[in-house]
Amino acid sequence: MALDLEEQEQVAELRAWWKQHGRLVTAVIVAAAIGFSGWQAWRIWQQNQAANAAGLYDTLARAGEAGDAKALRDAAGTLIESYPRTLYATMGALTAARFYFDRNDPKSAKAQLQWVVDNTPSEEMRDLARLRLAAVLLDEKSYDEALKLLNAAHAPAFEAQYAALRGDVLVAKNQVADARAAYKLALEKAGKQDGAFRETVRMRLDALGG
Repeated sequence: MALDLEEQEQVAELRAWWKQHGRLVTAVIVAAAIGFSGWQAWRIWQQNQAANAAGLYDTLARAGEAGDAKALRDAAGTLIESYPRTLYATMGALTAARFYFDRNDPKSAKAQLQWVVDNTPSEEMRDLARLRLAAVLLDEKSYDEALKLLNAAHAPAFEAQYAALRGDVLVAKNQVADARAAYKLALEKAGKQDGAFRETVRMRLDALGG
């Protein structure tokens, strides 16, 4: 069917527009398709990374339960080297640190905890690692290093635990007044549901005369 004059003008305008912008439109469509394909590939890669890291963490956890130091060390090393940005690497390092600490190997425990402090993508896990590292340093009588960690910025959820451990370090340094203040802060910040924690802090505070 023949086009009327108005339709012919619209077709002519469309052809002219396409002649001017067609290549750009095609490029945008192709770029979008490539971008979508790339995103899909990235998502699949991330899923594979997570699955591999999860398998290694399971191996590490089983090795820890079995007391297999070599298997634990190998799994922890691979997690840290190959999947450092996953939370499995963080959890693996924390698990390995506990394993070493329980076996009187504070040097290895500190190395794992320091790795978490320096590399984990999780602020919460970083705060937890600092707290545990400070506890190891307290055992080693490295009081100033421990206090440096405990005075670092941390989430409010950890305030009570940080304050209580700071009190322990200050007691070890014979700074009784400061220790008492730290324990009082720990009680103030502790949740009412943390009954056992509050009781241990109160006992330490009472030992200093309240």
